[in-house]
Amino acid sequence: MELSDFFRDVPKAAMGLSGGTDSAYLLYAAKKLGADVRPYFIKTAFQPAFELEDAKKLCECTDGELSVLELDILTVPRLAENPQDRCYFCKTALFSVLKERAKADGYDVVIDGTNASDEASDRPGMRALTELGVRSPLRECGITKAMVREFSAEAGLFTADKPAYACLATRVPTGEIITPEKLQKVERAENALFEMGYADFRVRLAGKAARLQFKRADMLRAVGEWDEIRRAVGKDFSAVAMDLKGR
Repeated sequence: MELSDFFRDVPKAAMGLSGGTDSAYLLYAAKKLGADVRPYFIKTAFQPAFELEDAKKLCECTDGELSVLELDILTVPRLAENPQDRCYFCKTALFSVLKERAKADGYDVVIDGTNASDEASDRPGMRALTELGVRSPLRECGITKAMVREFSAEAGLFTADKPAYACLATRVPTGEIITPEKLQKVERAENALFEMGYADFRVRLAGKAARLQFKRADMLRAVGEWDEIRRAVGKDFSAVAMDLKGR
């Protein structure tokens, strides 16, 4: 099945727009195919501010009318406890809110940007999507992550080479309570690294310390700039270490 077939069968849908590469291309393709797809961004403490800015920028490029919904994600039962299947509870909460708002706006079908490279077996969040009846056009049409990047580059989308960016909750070790303060520390540290020109990395919590993960290609540079990095991110942590395994 092609995306044109999907949107011929589903000409009207609400879409969860994350600001990432996959949902960005899906929105672009849907608009090009003439589908009535309305994008929604659900703002929570788990999303860094730049994701919303990217979502807004994308909608300006595609003439999409972005609706921003706010959710106090840490009040969702069990979520702040950070269990192994945290993503299941998170996706259930996010898309339940989206489905309710979409229904009120006249959209019966909800879609997301899951692609064909995403393995359902190790993604509890995908179980939530299935239970809620959320459709994933890219996955259903066999469009992989590599294809999404290729098609996005051909379309001139600024998200074509945007690194995958998991939510801030993934920086907190499984089983450790997630708090707004921890998420804010991580976001400040990652913003500092973005400002230094790094693009694909993680700042993970290790007790009161921070463990930095860089791509192997950036590790030599990071070693050379370590004093600057430590000054930039260290004010919120008792210590800052580099993970020599890299990303």
